[in-house]
Amino acid sequence: MKFFTSMRLGVVLLCLLGSFAMAQDVRLTSRDGSLAIEGALLGYDGEFYRVETVYGPLTLDGEGVVCSGPGCPDLSAFVAEVTISGTRHMADRLMPALILSFSDQRGFQVEREVLSETESTFIMRDAERVRARFRLVGTSTREGFADLIAEEADIALVLREPRADERDMAQASGSGSLVQGRRARVVAFDGIVVVGPAGQAPQKLSLDQMAQLFSDPSPSWVDYGGSDIPVAVHLPTVSSGLSEAFFEKLLAPRDRSFTTSATVHRDLETLVDTVAADPLAIGLTTLSAIGDAAPVSVSGACGYEQAPTVRALRTEDYPLTLPMMLFTPARRLPLLAREFLEFVEGPRADLVVRRLGLVDQSIVTSDFNAQGHRLAHAIAAAGDDVSLEDLQSMVITLSGRKRLSTTFRFEGGSSRLDIPSRESAARLARALETGAFRGSDLLFVGFSDGEGPAAGNLTLSKKRADSVLRQVRDASVAADFRQVITQTIGLGEVLPVACDDTDWGRAANRRVEVWIK
Repeated sequence: MKFFTSMRLGVVLLCLLGSFAMAQDVRLTSRDGSLAIEGALLGYDGEFYRVETVYGPLTLDGEGVVCSGPGCPDLSAFVAEVTISGTRHMADRLMPALILSFSDQRGFQVEREVLSETESTFIMRDAERVRARFRLVGTSTREGFADLIAEEADIALVLREPRADERDMAQASGSGSLVQGRRARVVAFDGIVVVGPAGQAPQKLSLDQMAQLFSDPSPSWVDYGGSDIPVAVHLPTVSSGLSEAFFEKLLAPRDRSFTTSATVHRDLETLVDTVAADPLAIGLTTLSAIGDAAPVSVSGACGYEQAPTVRALRTEDYPLTLPMMLFTPARRLPLLAREFLEFVEGPRADLVVRRLGLVDQSIVTSDFNAQGHRLAHAIAAAGDDVSLEDLQSMVITLSGRKRLSTTFRFEGGSSRLDIPSRESAARLARALETGAFRGSDLLFVGFSDGEGPAAGNLTLSKKRADSVLRQVRDASVAADFRQVITQTIGLGEVLPVACDDTDWGRAANRRVEVWIK
């Protein structure tokens, strides 16, 4: 309801602003006086003017023109006003920490005005005056996208890619495509984790079992390998970003809702402490807030298990990984907002992320010997389509190399990289441009799921590797590829990271990894 209300309010505001803008006449004259543009001032972001002219809306660099007329802004008093809205899982801790670190890097003094439990304003000042006001509103991923589309937010905080209806609404409202161009930045990863008391919790559950546990009105341990005793279910508040993400990933696709018999907790620390002390309890938390409880691995019908670890979140091999993303509008943001977006992709922001117990996007490596669990499963799962010769060839190819945490996956039914993978491509490209891999040999390795003929999967996996390498090279405009070797290979279905019995498992197996030597 809020979304459509927001849209209606947006239309009213646009009408009012349109009437206001017509009175804000400006004349922008080039420094040498050879060119002049007249029209109604639509906006000024501290760097660029946007003017409605007889030629349509034009954007002009403020340094190249002189402004005259009643609509000219006071350049010495410009304050960047930025509204950030979205999931509380990011708004409560991550974003305040990033805003404060950014302000410290810029030498700003910061005052935080707490307006309500879910809304704050960060006022940034230098020695002369106020430079920016960052308004932070904690709602939900859904509301973040709605506010962005309705022009009520400059940055949306989200834990997933936009749904089809959100993409359609953005196009219909003139906000452009939410998935074309660089509209998103991945700041960190967290993971949804099911926990129980140490020594008592089940070691593994399937995704279906997890959904059933947290939706059944009266779950019993007898359905999960235990005695006929009720399960004590513990949940975070339904309005939390964690509950929202679990609902969208597991419950909604199965047409289920959260059980009403659960004990609900306002904070994860209390939830985890309660679960850890109760031998009959099960709870929902995040990797960054496991505490003394025991995490439960996710299992598949083929026997493969994936524990919630930092490494599994970095590579997105864990099925309940949460990419913590910032989505931006198609319009130009104020300079300080753009500088903040650059900051969140840098090493200082990575440090903030790690201090909060979240998983940053820095590129790390793992030895071939650390792949033992995956290799054991590959051997156990080998069938008619995967021969001993295939396994030996894979071992020969990868041994002596290290796997980068950078992993690439694709949109459903598409050869297009998903949004986190596009961000991974951008980060790998920046590393190549700075010479981080000078003198190295990077092997882009394509894999497939087990659906279809093995020969076709082998060919398709090589095409995926070629495509990813091409995109990374295209993005690495300043890299010297004479100093680094880049190769591709396709290994087909020989090394799965999930079972092929679910859509997610098949999507996880269709990937490209990068191995370095």
